[in-house]
Amino acid sequence: MLQGLSHPAREAKSWPFEQARGLLERVLRLRLSDAERDLAATLFAQGKFAEAVRTLPALLEPVVFQCGYGASGLPHMGTFGEAARPTMVRTAFRALTEDAIPTQLIVFSDDMDGFRKIPDNVPNRELLELDRDKPVTSVRDPFGEHESFGAHNNARLRAFLDGFGFDYTFMSSTETYKSGRFDAVLLRILERFDAVQAIMLPTLGEERRATYSPFLPISPTSGRVLQAPTIARNVEKGTITFPDEDGTLTEVPVTGGHVKLQWRPDWAARWVALSVDYEMSGKDLVDSVRISNRIAKALGGEPPEAFHFELFMDENNQKISKSKGNGLTMEEWLRYGTPESLAYYMYQSPKSAKRLYFDVIPKATDEYLQQLDAYNRARAESGAPAIDNPAWHVHRGAPPERGSPVSFSLLLNLVSAADASTKDILWGFLERYIPGATPATEPLLDQLAGYAINYYEDFVKPAKTFRAPDARERTAMEDLVARLRALPPGADAEAIQNEVFEVGKAAGFEPLRAWFGALYEVLLGQSQGPRFGSFVAIFGIERTIALIERALAGELAAA
Repeated sequence: MLQGLSHPAREAKSWPFEQARGLLERVLRLRLSDAERDLAATLFAQGKFAEAVRTLPALLEPVVFQCGYGASGLPHMGTFGEAARPTMVRTAFRALTEDAIPTQLIVFSDDMDGFRKIPDNVPNRELLELDRDKPVTSVRDPFGEHESFGAHNNARLRAFLDGFGFDYTFMSSTETYKSGRFDAVLLRILERFDAVQAIMLPTLGEERRATYSPFLPISPTSGRVLQAPTIARNVEKGTITFPDEDGTLTEVPVTGGHVKLQWRPDWAARWVALSVDYEMSGKDLVDSVRISNRIAKALGGEPPEAFHFELFMDENNQKISKSKGNGLTMEEWLRYGTPESLAYYMYQSPKSAKRLYFDVIPKATDEYLQQLDAYNRARAESGAPAIDNPAWHVHRGAPPERGSPVSFSLLLNLVSAADASTKDILWGFLERYIPGATPATEPLLDQLAGYAINYYEDFVKPAKTFRAPDARERTAMEDLVARLRALPPGADAEAIQNEVFEVGKAAGFEPLRAWFGALYEVLLGQSQGPRFGSFVAIFGIERTIALIERALAGELAAA
């Protein structure tokens, strides 16, 4: 899949390749001496990536990509993006190095965080109230399916990621703290406590500074994660002393899961302990990344390469918020569009803010289909994969060879004109338009048909507003009926489209899109629509004539 792509990957302009090249520079800079870097550059230029890795064992250590997940809630739209975007960079990196340098995507669940806020979308909230402030993996599962709420959400997360085919390594914060994997970095924070405080305290308000500690002790008596000051620390013993909930001074080790780090020190500690090379985050976390970078360096580590993406906005251009519940959920997108259309939307211009609402789905779906068609045309013409095409990134370097012969917008309008409530009705039209096509031979088209019915029923149908044609439009539509009747049997979409154009020009519509807008508003009850010739070819000339005649008779506007 990725062999032989190193040379075009060096010149590719898409943002995942730009990120991959910067990441490779980091790997060579941090792992190799000057002489080794020169040798690696020579071997890479000759396409000898496997030889370079054999010769330079430091390149055998995996390049680590990481994304985080807050385990106090269920997986959501942002979770998909957190995994999808770094996966695109990882795929680009593998192509750049011809898969010779190992890579790993860590999905890290922050499931040792104190359970501060009860989600709105869970049952048995009174049960959760009893476990407030405990680590999420110590909170009882309100669904009664797992040993804890954290375990429940982790299981949901893994099923969610597996369902999309992501290649990842799952890590639990609870497990990494308790297993000792974080012990070395926790002891280093204890040793360099003052340096960490010097970074953190200026970022806090006066009241918070008075009690802040990078360590959040877990009360031995209540099991809650406490925002308690560190009264004393013993570097030799590896312990801190803090006031427990009843005021009793208590000494606990910082290792073995007895404490949890505050989130910015925790982020930095994770980078250092797991040797993270690359992590993305939202624009709202720019300051947090800057602070965590300083902490990582104070601990003797190297912060990962960072990429800040813009945030999604709702239909009112307000920031998407889990607590507000505005915007679009994962389940909602997947009721109306394919996972690939969502991945395409995540791929597009990550540094630009985008609306995340229902009306973006048809456009994203059709743009994805257009990109897939363009990819396959380019591959057929040149024999080489078009690695800058979004479809290559959406499908992790292996796009399918077939897309859909019918656009999503055209399907929507077919559903509208035919008043189709089932896919069987749609296929009655599609089978005539595409000889030999069946749901089995065109599985993507069959999927899109189902999505189109859902979208039409939920959004298009309730908003439909037909209007009567004005005098000029009526004359033009009468002309169109005559021209459609005069077409030879079997006229294709292009021939039909030409006649529609000629009618509009003869009627003096300027610009011509005003003529097409009139057709959509009068015949379909909406302001926009598909290429009209294609619509007529699928819907049928006789049915289209009947539709126009109903509109001219006032039946549609009166309905």
